[in-house]
This record gives sequence, C-alpha cells and structure tokens, in this order.
Amino acid sequence: GFTPDGREYVITTTHGQVTPAPWVNVLANPHFGTVISESGLAYSWCENAHEFRLTPWENDPVCDSGGEAFYLRDEERGHFWSPMPLPVRGATPYVTRHGFGYSVFEHTERGIRSEVWVYVAIDAPVKFTVIRVRNESGRPRRLSATGYVEWVLGDLRPKTAMHVITELDPNSGALFARNSYNMEFADRVAFFDVDDIARTVSGDRTEFIGRNGTLRNPAAMTRMRLSGRVGAGLDPCAAIQVPFELADGQEVQMVFRLGAGQDAGDAGKLVRRFRGTAAARSVLDAVWQYWNQTLGAVNVETPDQSVNILANGWLLYQTLASRIWARSGYYQSGGAFGFRDQLQDVMSLIHAEPGLVRKHLLLCAAHQFREGDVQHWWHPPSGRGVRTRCSDDFLWLPFVASSYVLSTGDTGVLDELVHFIEGRQVNMDEDSYYDLPIRSEQTAGLYEHCVRAIMKGLNFGEHGLPLIGSGDWNDGMNMVGEHGKGESIWLGFFLYDVLMRFTEIARLREDLPFAERCLKEAAQLRRNIEQNGWDGEWYLRAYFDDGTPLGSAANPECRIDSIAQSWSVLSGAGDAGRSSMAMESLDKYLVRRDHKLIQLLDPPFDKSDLNPGYIKGYVPGVRENGGQYTHAAIWAAMAFAKSGDSRRVWELLAMINPLNHGSSPEEIETYKVEPYVIAADVYAVSPHTGRGGWTWYTGSAGWMYRLIMESLLGLRLEVDKLRFTPCLPADWESFKVHYRYRETLYHITVMQTRDRNGETSVTVDGVEQPDNTIPLVDDRREHVVEVRISSGKMEDSK
Repeated sequence: GFTPDGREYVITTTHGQVTPAPWVNVLANPHFGTVISESGLAYSWCENAHEFRLTPWENDPVCDSGGEAFYLRDEERGHFWSPMPLPVRGATPYVTRHGFGYSVFEHTERGIRSEVWVYVAIDAPVKFTVIRVRNESGRPRRLSATGYVEWVLGDLRPKTAMHVITELDPNSGALFARNSYNMEFADRVAFFDVDDIARTVSGDRTEFIGRNGTLRNPAAMTRMRLSGRVGAGLDPCAAIQVPFELADGQEVQMVFRLGAGQDAGDAGKLVRRFRGTAAARSVLDAVWQYWNQTLGAVNVETPDQSVNILANGWLLYQTLASRIWARSGYYQSGGAFGFRDQLQDVMSLIHAEPGLVRKHLLLCAAHQFREGDVQHWWHPPSGRGVRTRCSDDFLWLPFVASSYVLSTGDTGVLDELVHFIEGRQVNMDEDSYYDLPIRSEQTAGLYEHCVRAIMKGLNFGEHGLPLIGSGDWNDGMNMVGEHGKGESIWLGFFLYDVLMRFTEIARLREDLPFAERCLKEAAQLRRNIEQNGWDGEWYLRAYFDDGTPLGSAANPECRIDSIAQSWSVLSGAGDAGRSSMAMESLDKYLVRRDHKLIQLLDPPFDKSDLNPGYIKGYVPGVRENGGQYTHAAIWAAMAFAKSGDSRRVWELLAMINPLNHGSSPEEIETYKVEPYVIAADVYAVSPHTGRGGWTWYTGSAGWMYRLIMESLLGLRLEVDKLRFTPCLPADWESFKVHYRYRETLYHITVMQTRDRNGETSVTVDGVEQPDNTIPLVDDRREHVVEVRISSGKMEDSK
C-alpha cells in the first residue's frame, strides 16, 4: 500500500506471496530510461525504447523475465541470492518501494542486510543501481556482488547479438559495447561500470550463464571469479563481480552504472563524470528535487485521500515519465511519438511544465506535411514514421494549441516558424505507408500549421459529416471508411470543438475572415449532426461507406458508443435535450456498477456482418471491443461534470480510480495490475471481468488528471488569473489547493456554502476580488485565498 504521504507504494513479497502481475515503475528522462518491476527485473534503453534497447524487453507478465540481474554471494559457503526478489529469490521477505524517479529493494539474508536504490539521472543517459550491504550476522563475512546485463543495442536480441562487440575501455576501465550495424545508432557506445578496482569482468554470456543455464542458476555463481573475456563473436553481455569483506556491523556501498554515449569519447566522459558514491548521491538528490518541484506545482487537500494521492503525484508522474519521456511501459515498448497521443498528454502539464507544452507543439508541427495531414507516429531521432488516412490526428494540433494559448497567453508561439515535411501521398489502394519523409524548404508559423490542419479536416461526406478515413480516435474502426465515403459523428463533435476554440485564436490574431469561416463551418456542422447523427435515444457513432449506420439501436452489435455521447456535451455541439438523453443512455447501457467499469461500446463486435476494422479482432469485451477503454470512460465522467451532475461524476470517478481496485486482497486478485497508476483498459468479459489491461503507457493518465483538477475541482488558468468552477459532492464542506505561480505560492481554500442564493466570492489576502478570479502575481510571497461557492449554484447548473 501507500506510505502516509502517498509518495511511495510499498510491496512486500515472499516465496508464497507475489503480485498477480508485474507491478512496475518507469524511471526516465527525455532521452533514457528503464522499466523495473517489483521483482527487480528491468529493461533499459537510450533515445528510443523500441529502436535502441540496451537490454531485452521481454513482455512476459507470467515469468517476469529480463536481461538485467544482480547477485550477492557468501564467498565462504557459496550460497548466493539476489538483493531484489528475482532472479534468485532469497529465503526471507523482500520489501519493494516504488517512488517518483526511483525504486528501492530491501532484504535480509542470513544476517546480510541489503538495500538497493535504482534511479536514472535527470540530465544524462545513465542508470544507477546503488547496492548497500550491511553485515548484521555477528561475525566477519567474505562476500561478493555481481551485476549482469545482456546487450541488445537495437530492437531484438536475435537480430543484433551477432553484431555486438564488447571491450574493456583502457581509459575509463568500463565495459563498452557497440553495434556498428545498427544504422541509426552506429556510433553509440553503451557501458556498464562499477567503482571498485578489485572487480573481475566478462563480456561472454555463455560463460556467465553456462550451457542451458538460466539467470536463476548461472554458472558464474559456481566460479571464484569472471574470466575477463571480451571482444567480437561472443554471445554478448556485461558482467562485473566485486569481492569485499565486512566486519560485524560494517557497511559497504557499490554503485553500478549502465548507460550509453553518443560515441566512445562521450561514453568515457559519462563514466568519469558519475564515478564515486558522492556523484551517485548528487544525482539522486537532483532526481528528488526535480520531481518534488514538478509534481508540487499544484497540491490539493480534499476529503478524498485517494484523489489527493493521484492528483498530487502519480497521475502527472505517469504522464511525464512514461508517456512523454519513456514512451514505454511494461506491456508496450513503443519508443515512437504518436501525433495525437503526446499532444493530449501535454495538456495536463499546463500548470507544472508549460514550457514542455510549448516545445511539444512545435515538435508536432515539424511532423506535418504541406498538405495539412501529419505523421500518425514517428520514431526519434530519425523521424521515420507512418503517413495514414487517419482523420483526427492532425486536428489535435489546433485543439491543443488553442488550449495552450488561451490558458497561458503565449501568443508568441503562434509566430514560431516551423518547417513542413514532404512525402508522397497515400495511394488509393493502401491505408498507410512507413517511410522517412524529407524536410521541406517551406516554413510557416504555428498558426498557419493549425490553419492547414483545420482546412484538411473540412472534408465531408454525403450526410455533411466528416469523413472517417482509415479511422478517427478509435484506430480500430479502420474499415468503416475503407472506400473513402464513411463518416464519423464523433469526429463531427470534435471538429466543432476545434473550430470554436480556434475562432478565439483567429480573433486574437485579427484574422477575422478565418474566424468567420470557422464559425460558419461549425454552425453548418452542428446542423448536419442534429439532422443526420441522432438515433432516437443517443447519437450515432458513424456511417459505413454504404450509408449503414454504426452505433444505432438497429445494430446487432455496437448499438451505442460512449464517445459520441460524451463529446456531444464536451464540444457544446449537441442539442441540450438530446445530449441529456444521450448521457442517460450512456449511463443505462455502458456503466456497469456491479463491476466498477464503464464500457466503450455495447454489445461488442463478434458474429454480425458488421466489419468496422481490426477492433473486431479483439476478444469481445476486451480493450476497444466493448471493454472499458479508460480514455473514453474519463470523457464520460467529464461530460457528466460539464452537465453539473456531481453525483454521477463522482460515482464514475470512484469506478475509474485505480486505488479503489486495490484496497483488498480480493480486489487485487480481480484487478491484478498496479493500483497506483491508470490502466488503459479494463476487461468486461467473464471470467476476466474487472481485470486491468496494460498499465502506465496510456493517455488516460493525463485526462484523469484534468478530470480531477479541471472538471471536478474546477481549476482554470486564464493567462494571469485562476478561476474556480467546481463540481463537488454535496457533503464536501471545503478543499484546499496550494498553487505555485512561478516563484509565488497561493494557499487557496474553496468552501461550499449551503446558501442556495449565495453568490460566489473570492478574497485574496482579505481583499475581495470583483471578478471572482484570483489574480496571479509573481511577487515571491505567499498569499492566502478564500473562495466561497454556493452548493445551490451547482445544483441549479444541472
């Protein structure tokens, strides 16, 4: 469970008590990272979690296997064990603590107490494994510590192993490895190192493991020392063994470092820079400082401790560490940037890291074709990626740009010049193609990039609705418009929202003709949705090429789809009466209170003639095919909040909240995955109903943060003002927000009064504010704010 402050999750495991699935932590910086489980097994990468893995990604949730391992050995008896639970579990329990930017493993074996700290430097491609060993046995001991990594230096070890060459660097003394046949990373040099000069080493995996051996019982643990063998033609690894002696009560600390340099010179500099226990400690201090600063930008105190734990750390940590920096988790080692994916993620950083939002907007603009469409995803550092007929991805650029500018007032970003890219069009007989585009000589400001995206989106079918192309937000519906005529009602709502938001941006730019164009298109689109998108009790999801509706009561499968209903509210495009009815239908048919989940659609695709695309390849009730897709579940909750329905939105939040799936052994056995981060999906089919799907690498973390902060607690940044329009449970009397504006702290208490006719009031340092907003001034002082809101006002908004 969580520590009292919610900043660590503590797991105790024994031989007979293990987690039902790997419970991991993602430790990363923008260019390097590792995923490490509660058992201590990990995989690491540099620059791209898919294209340049340093060690193997196994994706084995049953065995939790991996290519990194550590061992302690009693040199007198030959008994050996791991200071983490795997690969060689000791006789006594292990305690694992996952925190922000680090994981800790504690264990005592036959009087030898060990504590292992694992973390990644914030500003360098180096992973630290710091092993502290203390002798509490009552007598002197002779021991050794061994660190081991299997080299990949590419994507898959069977492809790369024959090309990896290891060496002992004469200048730094570190074990180096390179793969000159990896064309995009040919110069990179990986390294594994430890400070102790008494070490022995090996670059030969066959020697270390032994013939038909395993990391659970490697041959090296039966030998006194490692051979020192390195070079070409080996099954490549890096193993380092350090012998040491401890008197009773004595403690020693060893620092193992795994990393990669741009070349041999850079690798050597990194090795020398981070040698020694003092360097390791300063790196850990920097990790703590960064995450405390970033996650502390907004701190909330509400009556619901589970909300506090998520909002004050874990959601933003998941978003930044896993989604934006690592672009990886245990179940997906992606490495690529998704155009729409990380754009949505950065919206949650508007308070904590607004500079990162700005930077990412410009990065995404640089992956837009001159025609207005974009790379659906691309791999850094080369930019090789996929061009598709996807119909929504490019629209997220103006959507996020508008939100950023209106929240921060940074209109200057709209003038930043960014190159387009160039590539051939997608042929009529293909959905997409993978290639390396060229950088266009043509540049334009971010504003023009957004305009081109919007113009690309003004592409309608016979019902006057946007063409779905090879899929919209739901990529799995890639066959709905395979012949170029299918239309999307959800996309209609989303495009309406984009047009209305960008109207304000165009007016700021004094581009009145385009502002008028946006308003005109939005009005026509709204009429077409009401004329052709309503099914009677809810909104349709789409039309197939032949005009067959999808998401209709007449359909045998996918009678109702969640996101068309929620976005009718979120966009403001839906008729008020119809949207209210649509949300009632969503609640009736898709919210399964008995299992605490919210389905994306129902019934799932299975045996009917409907062929929407690869979504039908999922087991009915799993992932997008009728399971809970948490992204969409959060949108449903946001829609209830926007409708002022506080009872239902807090009920849905409780269902989605992972902490409520891990508060008892029975819940953990059902949910199985980590209860401290958001899962992308939850299964809705027996016998796995309520089981979490893949975790960490999901855009639902950022949306969950926004649901709590913006939709429920009502926090809105308006350039240099804060506004509160909360949607609170009736029994809440107050909550607090500690808000950092640059170098200034605002301590805000929001009180819910029972006076139905009471007016909202805001006082800052005892002075009432006439416009009911909190003016933000960076005077480096601390300010006390009181916000009073009538509970009756919120009831009246329903």
